[in-house]
Amino acid sequence: MAAAAPTPGSAAALLPHLFPERKPITPAQIAAGVEAALVVQRRAVTFGKRPFAAVLLGPDNETVLLTHQSIDQVNHAESSLARLAYTHYTKEFLWQCTLVSTWEPCGMCTATIYWAHIGRIIFAGTNDQLYELTGPGNKENFTMDWHTKDFLKGCPQKDVEVIGPLEAEGKIVMEESDKYWSTTRIASL
Repeated sequence: MAAAAPTPGSAAALLPHLFPERKPITPAQIAAGVEAALVVQRRAVTFGKRPFAAVLLGPDNETVLLTHQSIDQVNHAESSLARLAYTHYTKEFLWQCTLVSTWEPCGMCTATIYWAHIGRIIFAGTNDQLYELTGPGNKENFTMDWHTKDFLKGCPQKDVEVIGPLEAEGKIVMEESDKYWSTTRIASL
């Protein structure tokens, strides 16, 4: 399927060399990308870190170029990975890459991915599901009410592709993440 023509006046129309065509990603590649992120998340949790992880897939949608875990409440897996990727790769290359996250990227992370010029975001679990796990008043995660697509909706400059939430993979992410979040939730009054 041919890509849609860039919107007149958009960055893609004005600077087409920065927006090479992205290779379509298959369901099997998506599942493998989420599993790669889950491996990072599992390792992070064994070291007492929060259950958030991201991987950067190369333009072939299979090669894992970089991985990152959540460091703390302001150094999220996705934004840290996007900044690292931007220091290592060109904009043209990153536009063809995919950032895969176990959880829906927050506003800070979505904006960093956007500015890093990564062309595709895939996530398994949603922000709403995260709130279900963390519960109200959880000092480890004061979940906000937002969605990745909302931050990018109507963006005239770049057409960042967003795939997610993923139903089957999201269930796995929720089950595995609850091992951590169940120890941090405030007991119901």
